[in-house]
Amino acid sequence: MSNLAQKRILLGITGGIAAYKSIELIRLLTKAGGDVQVVLTEGAKAFVTEMTLQAVSGHPVRSTLLDPNAEAGMGHIELAKWADLIVIAPASADFMARYAQGMANDLLSTLCLATESPVLLAPAMNQAMWKHPATQANAALLSARGVLSIGPADGAQACGDVGPGRMSEPSDIFDAITEHFSAPAASQDLAGQHWVITAGPTMEAIDPVRFISNHSSGKMGYALAQAALHRGAAVTLISGPVQIPAPAGAKLIPVKSADDMLAACATAMTHPADVFIGAAAVADFKMKQASDQKMKKQSNTDELHLTLVKNPDIIAAVAKNNWSKCVIGFAAETQNVIEYAKDKLARKGLDMIIANDVSRADIGFNQDENQVSVITKDALWTPDKATKTTLATELVSLIQQHTHSSH
Repeated sequence: MSNLAQKRILLGITGGIAAYKSIELIRLLTKAGGDVQVVLTEGAKAFVTEMTLQAVSGHPVRSTLLDPNAEAGMGHIELAKWADLIVIAPASADFMARYAQGMANDLLSTLCLATESPVLLAPAMNQAMWKHPATQANAALLSARGVLSIGPADGAQACGDVGPGRMSEPSDIFDAITEHFSAPAASQDLAGQHWVITAGPTMEAIDPVRFISNHSSGKMGYALAQAALHRGAAVTLISGPVQIPAPAGAKLIPVKSADDMLAACATAMTHPADVFIGAAAVADFKMKQASDQKMKKQSNTDELHLTLVKNPDIIAAVAKNNWSKCVIGFAAETQNVIEYAKDKLARKGLDMIIANDVSRADIGFNQDENQVSVITKDALWTPDKATKTTLATELVSLIQQHTHSSH
């Protein structure tokens, strides 16, 4: 029997051309034995009809928050309690923004706030809207609150643009739903452990208005923090400046420079941590002496010469001083990725190193997906390309397996 048999799935449909795909998703879910009820936003009504959705789901379609017939028994609360899972497909940028802010100004947003069941989003929007910092911040905030997501996919869009923003195909969303119901409850096998994770870039001041930095978004480090928290670890997240919120439950220590990050690491690991992950993209160099006043352009030259010195090697210091029982580094390379990573592993005395090719435009810095190689002195793993959230879950499992087998 399908694991969707008798599962109660509330499908929310928001405004967007991808709404037509929801009909196929309902067909797949009901064929597998799922009991599907549909909620439409006002915008969705421009793309799909209530009559069609009622025919394929077998239930009346709801769209009004203050429906006198349904509200006689506080119907919206009953519907929120009814669902085993709420799926929003497509989830528009507008809906994600309202959900992130806790608004409840229509039936669907109210249900999402009133439910204690999991919520799965399948975002769909123009590629520029998806990439906008506001949308990315909303997506990160919802993820940090435990909201699940799939996609968006990359490709041609109805508006003619090409890029990330297409709603995942109904078959892929169906697979994500069946996987959700198949997954065992999260293990709390990291309970009692302290993980310290660095993330994001560092900013090295040139003068009061200029600095040296890099393109790190912090997404990988924050996803690792979320994955470790999910399995019961106490997590200290030491982060350079980023545009995403820290996972709920993490102890966040914001820093700017490499010197700040090193000091924060030393303070956080007065007692050795169980695991240290150096996911931050620490600037290799800093100014020998940062100017305390804004440096002015010189009219007699087209050049500016800066004297730089090496920054402290944070991960080497952690390993050398035994601040953590297990020390894991990252190697962001543009060539000879495996060779350079193995050299860094040995030279810095690390237990494990996670290497990725940042020359690829589809993974790494500022991307939602990543593909890495995980290296120890005895083994090499190459997980498939995946979202950073999915990859983080796999990496935490690999780290736990490695630490368990080495003790």
